[in-house]
Amino acid sequence: MSQRKSKFDAIEAVVCRDVGRKTQALIDASRGELEEAARALSTAKSVGLITGFYVPRGDTPAAETDGPVGTALLAAALAACGVPVRIAVDAPCEAAVRAALSAAGGGVAVDVVALGDRAAIGRVAESWRAAGVTHAVAIERCGPSPDGRPRNMRGADVSEWTAPLDELFVAHPWVRIGVGDGGNEIGMGRLPAGLIARTVPNGEQIACVTGCDHLVVAGVSNWGACGLIAALAVLRTDWAPTLGRFLTAERDAEVTRATVEQAGAIDGVTARREATVDGFGPEVHAAVVDDLRRIAWGKSAD
Repeated sequence: MSQRKSKFDAIEAVVCRDVGRKTQALIDASRGELEEAARALSTAKSVGLITGFYVPRGDTPAAETDGPVGTALLAAALAACGVPVRIAVDAPCEAAVRAALSAAGGGVAVDVVALGDRAAIGRVAESWRAAGVTHAVAIERCGPSPDGRPRNMRGADVSEWTAPLDELFVAHPWVRIGVGDGGNEIGMGRLPAGLIARTVPNGEQIACVTGCDHLVVAGVSNWGACGLIAALAVLRTDWAPTLGRFLTAERDAEVTRATVEQAGAIDGVTARREATVDGFGPEVHAAVVDDLRRIAWGKSAD
């Protein structure tokens, strides 16, 4: 096994692991896809990202911290490497994305789709085509289930708070990359038919039917985005010093705090307004980022 291949496998092992959602079969079925997704991104001329998952339950319904954080870090990192980037989000999650992006470094255009404005999706798709977008990346974005409705992990219909941005994802033959962690996110339709239904709680109801070219099934979707940054650093040594500025435990924590303190985002698992992601505190995410830095950049990463 080559040293580079060993690094990809190690990165995937860090970010693609079951954290209690019974997704191991999904992870196994998509093994090797993180490397392929990174290889695709390494040649992108322009990238469009899609994110935002609204959590309507609890005392403080809001966008969740998972998704906007990883998206903002990946977007800002690519932009700093000279790759034009845009992020599409619907109105309920706009504030979280903008707060995350500002804390991550900015420099990225944001396309906002109002709920109920179906025509806006076509307008955004046209703007992406005009901007020369070659790769579309959906990170922790709920997509349509078998009955056509987006559903959260509990099986609840969240279409009232979710614009059909899956239509943007498939609006043009750009290379499509999906990053998710539960089975209900855009891109999961790439998995073998029935796998989510057989293995994930409520899987028959929630399985997203929208597929992609490359699928990353992570333990936490933000980790999947961070894994892509690390894998890109392995592939593009010319980008590595720049990418390394965006993948630090300090920046990850700062971006997460910004989504909470500036935009009122909540943890998607606990439904609490706190700077945690999927029930994990900053120390857990810091350990993931530190492992990725060690693998991709070595001890000299700092």
